[in-house]
Amino acid sequence: MAESADIDVLSELAQLPTMAHPVLSPGGDRIALYYDISGRNEVYVLDTETGKLAQRSDGEVPRNARWYLRWDADGDRVLFHNDDAGNEQNDIHALDADGTVEQLVEMDGQASIHDVGESHLLFGSSRDGQMNVYRYDFDTGAVTKLTEYDRAVWTSHLSPDEERIAYATNETDDYDNRDVYVADIDGSNPRNLEIGAVGAEATPIEWDASGSRLLVGDNSEDLGRIGVYDFDEDAVTWYAETEYDESPVAFLPDGDRVLGVRSRDAMTLPVVWDLNSGAGRELDVPDGVASFVASADEPLTADGRVVFQHTTPTRRPELLAYDLETDEYEVLLEAEYGPFEPEDFADATYFTVDSDGVPETPAAAIDHEPAEELSIGALLYDSGERPSPLIINPHGGPRARSSKAFNLYTQVLCARGYSVLQVNYRGSTGRGRAFVEALIDDWGGAEQGDVVVAAEHALETNEWLDDDRVAVFGGSYGGYSAYWQLVQYPSLYDAGVAWIGLTDLEEMYETTMPHFRTELMMKYLGTPEENPALYRDRSPLTHAKNLDAPLLMIHGVNDRRVPVSQAQLFRDRLEELDYEFGSGGTVEYEELGEEGHASTDQDQKLRMFRLLDEFLTRRLANGSTDQTSN
Repeated sequence: MAESADIDVLSELAQLPTMAHPVLSPGGDRIALYYDISGRNEVYVLDTETGKLAQRSDGEVPRNARWYLRWDADGDRVLFHNDDAGNEQNDIHALDADGTVEQLVEMDGQASIHDVGESHLLFGSSRDGQMNVYRYDFDTGAVTKLTEYDRAVWTSHLSPDEERIAYATNETDDYDNRDVYVADIDGSNPRNLEIGAVGAEATPIEWDASGSRLLVGDNSEDLGRIGVYDFDEDAVTWYAETEYDESPVAFLPDGDRVLGVRSRDAMTLPVVWDLNSGAGRELDVPDGVASFVASADEPLTADGRVVFQHTTPTRRPELLAYDLETDEYEVLLEAEYGPFEPEDFADATYFTVDSDGVPETPAAAIDHEPAEELSIGALLYDSGERPSPLIINPHGGPRARSSKAFNLYTQVLCARGYSVLQVNYRGSTGRGRAFVEALIDDWGGAEQGDVVVAAEHALETNEWLDDDRVAVFGGSYGGYSAYWQLVQYPSLYDAGVAWIGLTDLEEMYETTMPHFRTELMMKYLGTPEENPALYRDRSPLTHAKNLDAPLLMIHGVNDRRVPVSQAQLFRDRLEELDYEFGSGGTVEYEELGEEGHASTDQDQKLRMFRLLDEFLTRRLANGSTDQTSN
């Protein structure tokens, strides 16, 4: 990164304008998106023909762009979620062309838009405890509850005639299972389509224009695959049976092709499948991460091109319009770089290492038996500092992965002289069902060992890494990993930052939102009654006495996914153990006001950057860590 005494690197990085959640209008002539080019998150509308970008909101939308947008069926209004200072207890609002906002749905709990038709809006809500499907009627404003399940219903889709809905939930005793259902518009007559095996996960994605077919995804055969369910035949035809994990996205208007995405190594690549020939192909874009733009109607612009976001480790997200006939594309909305250039940013090197989950580094809490040996993928970002301190940065989720996408936190660390290692431990996505399920009943086990095995490999094979300056930093499940790494493998680390992380699994089970309880905690751990020892033994709180390196704890006070009590419990336990607090002690503690489970707001990002940078500078001080050049 070009060194300059005239710029505040952290401030400039925090202020880089970022787009989020683009959605194509009916007819494909406009794209609504969140954008913070003014310094605050606002709704903008991009004309796909002229490239003109117009601001539509003026402070009426949340500062944090976590939740996505949708158009109404007429393309007149943009629907958005609004919460209180990041607490994710959303209500649903509509924003029209002149900036007028109407509140459509107001209720307790978390509400999330599923699908929008001419007459009805489908949304999920945890008002009554578990996440279920509700219907809002545009004409009357009435809200009707459509489903009543004990397990979460994450998504639902309206048929074109708005007489049926498709959704996914689980009524079996197998926590890993998910089935596709179709019901009448009032929720009556639900029918399980029995797609896939029990214990696998099937998901509805979209109805075709005739309402006679349903695009679905499934992982019965381990790798994710794309399927089309034909209601006339009561049968599904599967596509995407390749060596890679794939997910469906949308039918193309001709009805003969579908869009999808393919996971390969740490990349996400756009694909199109011909339903008649059964042939699929990747679109011709640079290696990186692509995500198709959501659509309110057809997934094409007015001139017939598909739109997706594309990013690489050194290139920030931009919007591309791709011609499927010529394989040529145009950039509809370029990324902003401020005082930087793409070549200023650190690139990622992808490598794999075989791991049985038992590293050479000794365990301080629990000695694990070797697990199945698996190939574990990882990304290493070289900051250019010599010798370079290493920040191990486990991803959140845990059902997620680190990828070859631009990551602002990674670039902040690299700009300050820290190289970064991100590990796709067992339990990560993109490698199929078995790889995800390897974490079940072993949360805090072999997957944490995978992180250390990859770190040991990186340190052994890159002599420019400084093994006397190794830290761990992560958020959410990555925050849990940061806590756990510090108390399980204390001899590896010289410092750690745990951000919005879990420390007491039983308390997390009791206090998180119901759909996270059933779909996260129960899936991977069962219940505290069923597995009390697992909940106790895999909680960092249980092993707090093993902390042997400076720790910075950061948590948003409005977090409802991982409540701030998780940090408070660990803090209180460290106080009982007589750890010294403050910048001169072992432990530093920060609660972030007006913030929930992280934030995209520029001011709140900068606050986090400064906390992170100041702590690491103090704690990894032997060597220059305040430089700004790669």
